[in-house]
Amino acid sequence: MFRFLSAHCLAVLIAVSASCALASPFSIPELTDGFKKTVFGLEYRSWSWRPYLVKKYGVPVRFYVHNLAKQDRTPLVHQFIRDIGTKVAGLQTAIAAAPDTSNFQVFVVDRAQYEQVVLKDIFDGGEKIAPGRCLVRVISGRRGIKRSAAVIVSDEGEFLFRRCMVEEILQGLGPMNDDDSLVHSVFNDQSRHSRFTAFDQILLNMLYDSRIEPGMSVKQLEVLLPQIAIDARARVR
Repeated sequence: MFRFLSAHCLAVLIAVSASCALASPFSIPELTDGFKKTVFGLEYRSWSWRPYLVKKYGVPVRFYVHNLAKQDRTPLVHQFIRDIGTKVAGLQTAIAAAPDTSNFQVFVVDRAQYEQVVLKDIFDGGEKIAPGRCLVRVISGRRGIKRSAAVIVSDEGEFLFRRCMVEEILQGLGPMNDDDSLVHSVFNDQSRHSRFTAFDQILLNMLYDSRIEPGMSVKQLEVLLPQIAIDARARVR
Protein backbone atom coordinates (compact mmCIF):
# COMPACT_ATOMS: atom_id res chain seq x y z
CA MET A 1 0.00 0.00 0.00
CA PHE A 2 2.82 2.40 0.90
CA ARG A 3 4.58 1.64 -2.38
CA PHE A 4 1.37 2.21 -4.32
CA LEU A 5 0.77 5.56 -2.65
CA SER A 6 4.38 6.60 -3.27
CA ALA A 7 4.15 5.76 -6.92
CA HIS A 8 0.82 7.50 -7.17
CA CYS A 9 2.11 10.63 -5.46
CA LEU A 10 5.15 10.61 -7.69
CA ALA A 11 2.94 10.43 -10.76
CA VAL A 12 0.85 13.34 -9.47
CA LEU A 13 4.00 15.39 -8.82
CA ILE A 14 5.29 14.67 -12.31
CA ALA A 15 1.96 15.64 -13.85
CA VAL A 16 1.81 18.88 -11.84
CA SER A 17 5.39 19.72 -12.77
CA ALA A 18 4.69 19.10 -16.46
CA SER A 19 1.57 21.24 -16.27
CA CYS A 20 3.53 24.08 -14.67
CA ALA A 21 6.23 23.78 -17.31
CA LEU A 22 3.64 24.15 -20.07
CA ALA A 23 1.80 27.01 -18.39
CA SER A 24 1.96 30.34 -20.18
CA PRO A 25 3.87 33.09 -18.36
CA PHE A 26 1.38 35.68 -19.63
CA SER A 27 -1.60 36.72 -17.54
CA ILE A 28 -5.01 37.41 -19.04
CA PRO A 29 -4.90 41.14 -18.10
CA GLU A 30 -1.44 41.38 -19.73
CA LEU A 31 -2.74 39.78 -22.93
CA THR A 32 -5.90 41.87 -23.15
CA ASP A 33 -3.85 45.01 -22.53
CA GLY A 34 -1.39 44.00 -25.27
CA PHE A 35 -4.27 43.32 -27.64
CA LYS A 36 -5.81 46.74 -27.07
CA LYS A 37 -2.48 48.51 -27.49
CA THR A 38 -1.62 46.82 -30.79
CA VAL A 39 -5.04 46.40 -32.42
CA PHE A 40 -6.78 49.62 -31.34
CA GLY A 41 -4.18 52.05 -32.50
CA LEU A 42 -2.26 52.95 -35.60
CA GLU A 43 1.36 53.96 -35.95
CA TYR A 44 0.56 55.96 -39.10
CA ARG A 45 -3.08 57.01 -38.87
CA SER A 46 -3.58 58.12 -42.45
CA TRP A 47 -2.87 54.67 -43.84
CA SER A 48 -6.00 52.80 -42.85
CA TRP A 49 -9.75 53.00 -42.32
CA ARG A 50 -10.94 54.27 -38.89
CA PRO A 51 -7.87 53.39 -36.81
CA TYR A 52 -9.56 52.58 -33.50
CA LEU A 53 -11.62 49.70 -34.86
CA VAL A 54 -10.54 46.09 -35.45
CA LYS A 55 -8.65 45.53 -38.69
CA LYS A 56 -8.22 41.94 -39.90
CA TYR A 57 -8.59 39.84 -43.03
CA GLY A 58 -11.94 38.19 -43.48
CA VAL A 59 -10.67 36.10 -46.40
CA PRO A 60 -7.58 33.90 -46.96
CA VAL A 61 -4.38 35.95 -47.19
CA ARG A 62 -2.55 35.33 -50.46
CA PHE A 63 1.04 36.57 -50.38
CA TYR A 64 3.29 37.45 -53.27
CA VAL A 65 6.98 38.13 -52.63
CA HIS A 66 8.95 40.49 -54.90
CA ASN A 67 12.62 39.86 -54.16
CA LEU A 68 14.43 42.91 -55.60
CA ALA A 69 17.47 42.56 -53.33
CA LYS A 70 20.79 41.05 -54.41
CA GLN A 71 20.34 38.18 -51.96
CA ASP A 72 17.32 36.00 -52.66
CA ARG A 73 15.27 36.05 -49.46
CA THR A 74 12.19 34.47 -51.03
CA PRO A 75 12.53 31.03 -49.35
CA LEU A 76 12.84 32.62 -45.88
CA VAL A 77 9.81 34.84 -46.39
CA HIS A 78 7.77 31.94 -47.77
CA GLN A 79 8.72 29.83 -44.73
CA PHE A 80 7.61 32.57 -42.35
CA ILE A 81 4.30 32.91 -44.19
CA ARG A 82 3.74 29.16 -43.84
CA ASP A 83 4.63 29.38 -40.13
CA ILE A 84 1.99 32.05 -39.59
CA GLY A 85 -0.61 29.82 -41.22
CA THR A 86 0.19 26.94 -38.86
CA LYS A 87 0.46 29.04 -35.68
CA VAL A 88 -2.62 31.25 -36.01
CA ALA A 89 -5.98 29.50 -35.88
CA GLY A 90 -8.64 31.12 -38.02
CA LEU A 91 -6.13 32.56 -40.48
CA GLN A 92 -5.43 30.95 -43.85
CA THR A 93 -2.24 31.90 -45.69
CA ALA A 94 -1.07 30.91 -49.16
CA ILE A 95 1.55 31.88 -51.72
CA ALA A 96 0.02 33.51 -54.81
CA ALA A 97 1.32 32.62 -58.26
CA ALA A 98 1.26 36.23 -59.45
CA PRO A 99 0.96 39.73 -57.92
CA ASP A 100 -2.52 40.31 -59.33
CA THR A 101 -3.88 37.24 -57.54
CA SER A 102 -2.48 38.33 -54.17
CA ASN A 103 -3.88 40.60 -51.46
CA PHE A 104 -0.61 40.96 -49.52
CA GLN A 105 2.54 41.91 -51.42
CA VAL A 106 5.97 41.81 -49.82
CA PHE A 107 8.86 43.73 -51.37
CA VAL A 108 12.35 42.65 -50.28
CA VAL A 109 14.79 45.39 -51.20
CA ASP A 110 18.31 46.63 -50.58
CA ARG A 111 18.52 49.98 -48.83
CA ALA A 112 19.37 51.84 -52.04
CA GLN A 113 16.04 50.68 -53.51
CA TYR A 114 13.91 51.45 -50.45
CA GLU A 115 12.78 55.00 -51.17
CA GLN A 116 11.86 54.37 -54.79
CA VAL A 117 9.88 51.23 -54.00
CA VAL A 118 8.02 52.87 -51.09
CA LEU A 119 7.09 56.00 -53.05
CA LYS A 120 6.28 54.29 -56.35
CA ASP A 121 4.98 50.82 -55.49
CA ILE A 122 3.47 51.38 -52.06
CA PHE A 123 2.13 54.93 -52.26
CA ASP A 124 1.87 55.24 -56.06
CA GLY A 125 3.29 58.75 -55.99
CA GLY A 126 0.94 59.93 -53.23
CA GLU A 127 3.73 60.60 -50.72
CA LYS A 128 6.98 62.54 -50.98
CA ILE A 129 8.91 60.96 -48.09
CA ALA A 130 9.57 57.27 -47.41
CA PRO A 131 9.41 56.88 -43.61
CA GLY A 132 11.05 54.29 -41.40
CA ARG A 133 13.68 51.62 -41.90
CA CYS A 134 10.99 49.28 -43.24
CA LEU A 135 7.20 49.61 -43.36
CA VAL A 136 3.81 48.17 -44.15
CA ARG A 137 0.73 49.83 -45.60
CA VAL A 138 -2.75 48.44 -44.97
CA ILE A 139 -5.90 49.35 -46.87
CA SER A 140 -8.96 48.43 -44.83
CA GLY A 141 -12.73 48.83 -45.02
CA ARG A 142 -15.92 47.82 -43.27
CA ARG A 143 -15.51 44.16 -44.20
CA GLY A 144 -11.88 43.96 -43.16
CA ILE A 145 -8.46 44.44 -44.67
CA LYS A 146 -8.59 44.69 -48.46
CA ARG A 147 -4.86 44.55 -49.13
CA SER A 148 -1.47 45.05 -47.53
CA ALA A 149 2.02 45.79 -48.82
CA ALA A 150 5.25 45.51 -46.84
CA VAL A 151 8.78 46.66 -47.66
CA ILE A 152 11.62 44.76 -45.98
CA VAL A 153 15.30 45.76 -46.18
CA SER A 154 17.67 42.88 -46.89
CA ASP A 155 21.21 44.25 -46.85
CA GLU A 156 21.61 45.84 -43.41
CA GLY A 157 22.23 42.69 -41.41
CA GLU A 158 20.32 39.55 -40.48
CA PHE A 159 18.78 41.07 -37.37
CA LEU A 160 17.16 43.98 -39.20
CA PHE A 161 15.98 41.76 -42.04
CA ARG A 162 14.34 39.22 -39.73
CA ARG A 163 12.97 41.90 -37.42
CA CYS A 164 11.41 43.78 -40.34
CA MET A 165 10.07 40.60 -41.92
CA VAL A 166 8.31 39.51 -38.73
CA GLU A 167 7.03 42.89 -37.59
CA GLU A 168 5.84 44.29 -40.92
CA ILE A 169 4.16 41.11 -42.13
CA LEU A 170 2.39 40.60 -38.80
CA GLN A 171 1.31 44.24 -38.66
CA GLY A 172 -0.05 43.89 -42.18
CA LEU A 173 -2.48 41.31 -40.76
CA GLY A 174 -4.05 43.82 -38.37
CA PRO A 175 -2.19 44.64 -35.13
CA MET A 176 -0.77 47.86 -36.53
CA ASN A 177 0.37 49.78 -33.48
CA ASP A 178 3.67 49.71 -31.55
CA ASP A 179 3.98 50.27 -27.82
CA ASP A 180 7.19 50.51 -25.78
CA SER A 181 5.58 48.75 -22.79
CA LEU A 182 5.23 45.43 -24.65
CA VAL A 183 8.51 43.84 -23.61
CA HIS A 184 7.63 40.38 -24.96
CA SER A 185 6.52 41.65 -28.36
CA VAL A 186 7.99 42.57 -31.71
CA PHE A 187 5.39 45.38 -31.73
CA ASN A 188 7.79 47.52 -29.71
CA ASP A 189 10.51 49.53 -31.41
CA GLN A 190 12.68 49.30 -28.29
CA SER A 191 12.65 45.50 -28.09
CA ARG A 192 15.29 43.19 -29.57
CA HIS A 193 12.91 40.49 -30.74
CA SER A 194 13.33 39.24 -34.29
CA ARG A 195 11.03 36.23 -34.19
CA PHE A 196 7.33 35.46 -33.89
CA THR A 197 7.24 35.44 -30.08
CA ALA A 198 4.76 33.40 -28.03
CA PHE A 199 3.19 36.64 -26.83
CA ASP A 200 2.60 37.82 -30.39
CA GLN A 201 1.30 34.41 -31.41
CA ILE A 202 -1.34 34.71 -28.70
CA LEU A 203 -2.28 38.24 -29.83
CA LEU A 204 -2.71 37.06 -33.45
CA ASN A 205 -4.76 34.06 -32.29
CA MET A 206 -6.97 36.47 -30.35
CA LEU A 207 -7.39 38.76 -33.35
CA TYR A 208 -8.31 35.91 -35.70
CA ASP A 209 -10.74 34.31 -33.26
CA SER A 210 -14.12 34.04 -35.01
CA ARG A 211 -15.80 36.01 -32.21
CA ILE A 212 -13.86 39.10 -33.28
CA GLU A 213 -15.11 40.77 -36.45
CA PRO A 214 -13.66 43.59 -38.57
CA GLY A 215 -14.89 47.01 -37.44
CA MET A 216 -15.56 46.05 -33.81
CA SER A 217 -14.67 48.62 -31.13
CA VAL A 218 -12.98 48.27 -27.74
CA LYS A 219 -16.37 48.69 -26.08
CA GLN A 220 -17.88 45.85 -28.09
CA LEU A 221 -15.01 43.51 -27.19
CA GLU A 222 -14.56 44.44 -23.54
CA VAL A 223 -16.62 41.54 -22.18
CA LEU A 224 -15.40 39.01 -24.77
CA LEU A 225 -11.65 39.64 -24.61
CA PRO A 226 -10.78 37.78 -21.37
CA GLN A 227 -12.29 34.49 -22.58
CA ILE A 228 -10.80 34.96 -26.05
CA ALA A 229 -7.40 35.49 -24.40
CA ILE A 230 -7.82 32.32 -22.32
CA ASP A 231 -8.67 30.28 -25.42
CA ALA A 232 -5.84 31.79 -27.49
CA ARG A 233 -3.30 31.25 -24.72
CA ALA A 234 -4.27 27.58 -24.55
CA ARG A 235 -3.55 27.16 -28.26
CA VAL A 236 0.02 28.52 -28.08
CA ARG A 237 2.69 26.24 -26.60
